[in-house]
Amino acid sequence: MTDLSIGELAARAGVSVPTLRYYESRGLITSVRTAGNQRRFERSMLRRLAVVAAAQRIGLSLEEIGAALASLPGDRTPTRADWSAFASQWRQVVDGRIAELQALREDLDGCVGCGCLSIDRCALVNPGDAAAAEGAGSRWVRAARRRP
Repeated sequence: MTDLSIGELAARAGVSVPTLRYYESRGLITSVRTAGNQRRFERSMLRRLAVVAAAQRIGLSLEEIGAALASLPGDRTPTRADWSAFASQWRQVVDGRIAELQALREDLDGCVGCGCLSIDRCALVNPGDAAAAEGAGSRWVRAARRRP
């Protein structure tokens, strides 16, 4: 038999069964059902899961990964050419993140680290002293920590 049970796919892909169910609910992978209503996955789902894992490693969201996989005709297995196209698009995302982190690294020199973010020099959280109009305090940092 060429199809894999959900447990076999999970073991081969190195993810949990609930993760596979979630990925299926998000449209990242697909299965067929047996007469006994058990999920069966084509072996090609292993390659799709490898693409998902690689994309997550570079920080893409499941929405971004799903959009890339949805671009494949007929929900087929990603090929080397598909991966090259994905990598080309995702490289731009990674380059943008690298640029943001480099700018953040440069801004660290201007941070006095005192927690008072209304200082007009703070380029990290309060560029241009925009928080001064809202009053004293470090509300922006606490709000940034709560954001996903």
